[in-house]
Amino acid sequence: MPGVRADKPLSTDAADADISDINAPAPGKYDDEVDRIFGPNGPLAPAVGSFKPRTSQTEMAKAIAQAMSTQGTLIAEAGTGTGKTFAYLVPALLWGGKTIISTGTKNLQDQLFLRDIPNVRQALRAPVSVALLKGRANYVCHFNLERTLQNGRLTSRDDVGHLREISRFLKMTSSGDKAELTKVPETASVWNLVTSTRETCIGQECQYYQDCFVMKARREAQQADVVVVNHHLFFADVALKEGGMAELLPAANTIVFDEAHQLPDVATLFFGTSVSTGQVLELCRDVLAEGLAHARGGPDWAKTVMVVEKATRDLRLTFPEGGTRMSLPQIPPSSDFFPALDKVKEELEGLVDVLEANAERAETLEQCRVRAVEILDMFKGWKAEPPKSKEQREKAKEDKDYGEFGGADAVLWVEAFASSLQLHKTPLSIAPIFAGQRAGNPRSWIFTSATLAVKNDFKHFTSQMGMSGEPARTWPSPFDYGEQGILYVPTGLPEPNTMGYTDAVVDVALPVIEAAGGRCFFLCTTIRAVNRVAERLREEFAARGLDFPLMVQGERGRTELLDSFRKAGNAVLVGSQSFWEGVDVRGEALSLVIIDKLPFAPPDDPVLAARIEVMEKRGMNGFMHHTLPEAIINLKQGAGRLIRDVDDRGVLMLCDPRLISKPYGRRIWQSLPPFKRTRVQAEVIEFFKGGNPAASADGASD
Repeated sequence: MPGVRADKPLSTDAADADISDINAPAPGKYDDEVDRIFGPNGPLAPAVGSFKPRTSQTEMAKAIAQAMSTQGTLIAEAGTGTGKTFAYLVPALLWGGKTIISTGTKNLQDQLFLRDIPNVRQALRAPVSVALLKGRANYVCHFNLERTLQNGRLTSRDDVGHLREISRFLKMTSSGDKAELTKVPETASVWNLVTSTRETCIGQECQYYQDCFVMKARREAQQADVVVVNHHLFFADVALKEGGMAELLPAANTIVFDEAHQLPDVATLFFGTSVSTGQVLELCRDVLAEGLAHARGGPDWAKTVMVVEKATRDLRLTFPEGGTRMSLPQIPPSSDFFPALDKVKEELEGLVDVLEANAERAETLEQCRVRAVEILDMFKGWKAEPPKSKEQREKAKEDKDYGEFGGADAVLWVEAFASSLQLHKTPLSIAPIFAGQRAGNPRSWIFTSATLAVKNDFKHFTSQMGMSGEPARTWPSPFDYGEQGILYVPTGLPEPNTMGYTDAVVDVALPVIEAAGGRCFFLCTTIRAVNRVAERLREEFAARGLDFPLMVQGERGRTELLDSFRKAGNAVLVGSQSFWEGVDVRGEALSLVIIDKLPFAPPDDPVLAARIEVMEKRGMNGFMHHTLPEAIINLKQGAGRLIRDVDDRGVLMLCDPRLISKPYGRRIWQSLPPFKRTRVQAEVIEFFKGGNPAASADGASD
């Protein structure tokens, strides 16, 4: 398969306000071939039954092929319905060389590997090999399965049944991928006992090393022309240099990030560090089990781990239960947290000493020693960096490659859950780190999503990723939003922070839900709002005799809820963040999307607060330059659930009055699809009756 060659790079500037047409690149070397493939008589039409030529898709494929041929970078926003998957797959399979495709979720990863790539590969008759690579927690571990079968540490009847199914699965599977075993839920607790982590894998010392599913997947990825991963695996492996991606990256000619809008958050997660009290307690359980199994004549293992467990639980109790998130400067110096943290470090050091004295007795005890050292190092590393010199601060401030937050400084913060405490160290900007990752071997970088720009301006995304000045283009959706839908902003709602706001939203939504015949996603910005909306709707549907099945996030798994929603045809689904993106419901089953509030990040988020503080010290407006663009991109994702096909019709109901009352409201709705707009409920109800009300193209600004 031909590799990529360096020609003249693209010249489109990501900072331009509207770059879809103004700075379109010169014709590329593969344009004629792309026209043929995506044309009405091309190979895709007979191979893919639903395929129809689309100008946006063809032009996007040309731009991607051009970037690949020049080893360049392209940031590509493609509106819903453009067909961005085929737009990057065709060039990747024909001209991408060794290609890594990274997706937003494991579900999308499976869809690409099992359906989209085989279809395109068959249509093009492309002689490429393809591999699927997931994180090690997705593969059954022979060693841990055998150990779990032997020690019987199962706590429920369900676990016993699930373990039996996994044992049968192991004898039949060639991949070991737990996604193939649908009889055992992905969330079943038994998976933690029969898969491995980086800390618990004993590598080449394992008796099952030659049969290891993780190693088999990595070997296949090394040899394949196209490797499908997900963002979490990509950044986890790059950050940890754990073996999978660290070995793949040097050989790659092309990297494609689908759902690229998720990259800043995912990269921030993995380029930061975190350690939890749960990790310590899990280590203690394993130390006790392995010590009693292999070194019973050694120290008093129960007493050894008991002091560590007590110190760890005492650390957790220094914060109240439920939802506490505090940055280091917010914790009072007199807090019990600081002496409790020192006590955990002290007891962990004692545990490390005991393990070092006994590690040679068994490989699993040596493994526990390595884990204990790593956890202790993370606790010790959770401390403020020494202050930068004035010269260093000035240099970071002037260096545009450092992104909008100025340098790779980190924020230290604490998050308390019901039974655990997490200590996080999060970089304020991943821009310098990611720029360093991209600075290695010359290769093509493709970033694509339906939501990367704010009103055709990519600056927010490029600044976060350290890619200022890279080529960026946008291709509009082929859908006729003006005819297919309405944006409805109801009147009379109170400000979102007032008491009773959620009830007021339900009151104004009920007539619209009834007119739509159910067929509704009710998207909320908090779990508390989800629960209140569900409670009210249950009461109102019963009181009004409305036979709409009500489905609520958390009551069943996400996939099961969506399947039931599609089958019902008149259901109402109430959900929060996990239903704002990556959900595809076509046809009449979804005709109304209600969004309760603009999705601004919570003001108590320690990382957000630290980033805004840095920006404002540099003379920038933290809200306008960071908080608002983030909310707009998130809102575009939620709005994108409504119209998924050329025949779909529906109403997007945004209930937040700030869309009208605040000066920034215009910037928000101008970034949304160009629906007709109205504030009149009667026009919405007429729309659902089959009429076509003459809603204003800019009625939301009245």
